[in-house]
Amino acid sequence: MKHLSNEKFTQLRYGLSAFSIVMLIVSVLFIGFKGFNWGLDFTGGVVAEVQLDSKLEMNQIKAHLDQTLDQDVQLIQSMDDGQWTIRYNNEGLSDTSIADHLSPISEKVNILSSSIVGPQVGQEMVEQGGLAVIVCMLLIMCYLSIRFDWRLASGAILALFTDIIIVLGVFAVFQLEFNLTVLAALLAVLGYSLNDSIIIADRVREVMRLKPKGETETIINDAVKATFSRTLVTSGTTLVTVSSLWLLGGSSLQGFSIALCVGIVCGTGSSVALGVTLPQLFGLKPADYIVTPIDVEETYS
Repeated sequence: MKHLSNEKFTQLRYGLSAFSIVMLIVSVLFIGFKGFNWGLDFTGGVVAEVQLDSKLEMNQIKAHLDQTLDQDVQLIQSMDDGQWTIRYNNEGLSDTSIADHLSPISEKVNILSSSIVGPQVGQEMVEQGGLAVIVCMLLIMCYLSIRFDWRLASGAILALFTDIIIVLGVFAVFQLEFNLTVLAALLAVLGYSLNDSIIIADRVREVMRLKPKGETETIINDAVKATFSRTLVTSGTTLVTVSSLWLLGGSSLQGFSIALCVGIVCGTGSSVALGVTLPQLFGLKPADYIVTPIDVEETYS
């Protein structure tokens, strides 16, 4: 990366920025046409803890319930042998107990607890979750506007917005279940992407103050190159950890892990490209950071 010429590096930044914009547009289209596969946290349903024969495997139980209930049932294994947490949508189903659906595959069926999440509660979760994301974005906008020039702030905000929409687009394309853990992952992506954008923007501002007569394009490229190794190491180590969580965490953490993986990759690309390319297009230049001395005598005359 450091060995690339200034011209080629600029082309790389513009190429990544254009790719991010295209992905943003495609994600918006898929979200609009396909929508989301809302989880039980938002749609409502039944959550039951049951005790079954310890010899039963997860795939066996899930396959039977998926066929019997005609839906994608969530099945989480507890610490105790034979104890499971089952989450399913009871809309359109008869009043038959979950024990009756499990009895054909298990001689021992003990319902430990059962609770129903109503659709009204699910709707409140949708509203509160969306409000949390909007408030988070507004607070970030205020912080960036105060700390940086409005052009650097606009680049960081666009990068954050792009990251979130692309993650949502992936869930819309593949119709992955969208639940509260995915919402938590979106907020984590916001913070992670913001961290990269602030570091790069701060470096751009610092170099512009040191080189007031330099060229904007060269300064931005130097700033990105100076922080790229740190960004790559941070993103790489986090991605390895989240990937392990994806592979070993089970189905209950799959959505959370996928959202973080996509968000980290998109966040790294948008921060080093879109986050600094937009300020350049808006006319950011080193002259904006020249400190003008104040004449004390004129001030008090």
